[in-house]
Amino acid sequence: MEWMDSGQALSMRLKWVMGWAPLRSLRRCGLALLMGCVGAAVAGAQTVVRPPFDGAGLVRRAVQHRLDMDEGHPMLRYVVRRKDSRRETTKEIIETKDGDVARLIAVDGKPLSAEAERAEMERLDFLAAHPELEEHRHRSEMKDQARIDRMLGMLPDAEIYTLEGVVPCGAGTCYRMSFVPNPRFVPPDIESDFLRGFAGTVWIDQAQERLTRLDAHLIVDVDFGFGILGKVNKGGTAELRQTDVGGQEWKLTELKVNLTGRALLFKVLDIQIEEEASDFSPVAAGMS
Repeated sequence: MEWMDSGQALSMRLKWVMGWAPLRSLRRCGLALLMGCVGAAVAGAQTVVRPPFDGAGLVRRAVQHRLDMDEGHPMLRYVVRRKDSRRETTKEIIETKDGDVARLIAVDGKPLSAEAERAEMERLDFLAAHPELEEHRHRSEMKDQARIDRMLGMLPDAEIYTLEGVVPCGAGTCYRMSFVPNPRFVPPDIESDFLRGFAGTVWIDQAQERLTRLDAHLIVDVDFGFGILGKVNKGGTAELRQTDVGGQEWKLTELKVNLTGRALLFKVLDIQIEEEASDFSPVAAGMS
């Protein structure tokens, strides 16, 4: 190369990169490194070092954004269709400062009969006349929400994330990451053992850093309490979708769970659930 001028040397380097290098070398180099090689040739072999992608940090921020939005979020009215192994129900949900109120409006895709409608209204009137019952339900609801938040808070440490790319999603773009169980994760209790067996893919909105989609499946059997308390079988799946329903208010709009196993040695578990939420609209602030 000493007898070539700088222009010839640059031309030879570009030809090597763009098509004359052995195919094995190009595969090893990969697209990102290939583009870096071209940039280095043009810029006089200047190397640009980029920091590694922090998938766990991105998931941690997405989880925190969800928790932050749960505090003081606007109340909404929407419809939830739920299908399990027994039947399909459609309910209208109204969020209030004292908890959610659910009114059954259809069963198996059919509107309630006049008799069933009267029974549903009587049930709601009874709850209105006995606020202590609604308060008990609300406390139970808050405990369930706290358990969900706690499990979500473990996701950054329970899994190892790999960036697969940036893809279109909704009205914008999302980071798409695969994940596998983190062998160093030590579950703090029996309930969180569940996270040890999941692998899958997660999508996080690039602009708002909100989790938009998660598809997971069990790659191993998961035992609880050495198998005495229960076991969830390998192959089970869980899918969820979250959507910006307006004003950067994110809601769970789709949930699918397919799990089998056993509880307390003998009881068979067969959880088949599909839920879809739609028709979101605001309600008056401070509604009781």
